Amino acid sequence: LSRGLGDVYKRQSLDSLITTMPESKTAQEVAQKYLKDLENQVATMDTELQTKYADYMKNKETYSALVASTKETELQDLNKRIEDFKASAQQDYQRKYGELSKPIYDKAKKAIDLVAKENGYKYVLDTSSGNVLYTEPADDILPLVKKKLETMPAAQIPGSQPNKPAVKSGAGNTKPTK
Repeated sequence: LSRGLGDVYKRQSLDSLITTMPESKTAQEVAQKYLKDLENQVATMDTELQTKYADYMKNKETYSALVASTKETELQDLNKRIEDFKASAQQDYQRKYGELSKPIYDKAKKAIDLVAKENGYKYVLDTSSGNVLYTEPADDILPLVKKKLETMPAAQIPGSQPNKPAVKSGAGNTKPTK
C-alpha cells in the first residue's frame, strides 16, 4: 500500500494485508473443508463408475445386445454426470471462496478508508496491482466532460464514412452541405 501525493509507505499489496488477518485463516479452513466435501463426492461417483465398469467388463460376454447397449449408455451417462459435477463443483467452490473472502476484503477496505481519512491521504494505491483502494470524495466532472466533448470534432473511426455535418432544423438550408 502506498500513500498518495508521492509519499510512499511500506509497499505491500492488499492481498498481503488480507493474508495477515486472522479471519483469512478461518476462511481458508472453511473453504478447504468445502473443497474436500466436493472432492469426496467426486470420489464416490468415480468409485461407482469404476464398480459398474468392472461389472460390465466382467459380464459383457453374457449380456444380450440390448442389455450391453443399455449398460454402455448407463456408463456413458454416469461419466457425463461426473464431468458435469466436476465443472459445477469448480464454479461452486469459486463462488463459495468469494463469499467467504468478501467480509474480509470489506473489513480491510474499511480500515484503509479510516486510516486514509484520519491521516489526510488523498488516495491510497495497491502498488502491486495499481488499483485505487481509497480516494477522497471529489466533484463529479462527467457533466463538464460531456459539455467539452460537444465542442470537439468527432473522432475519426478507421474504416467508417467521414462524418457529415449535422442537419440544422428550422430556418433556411435543411440539406447538409458538401
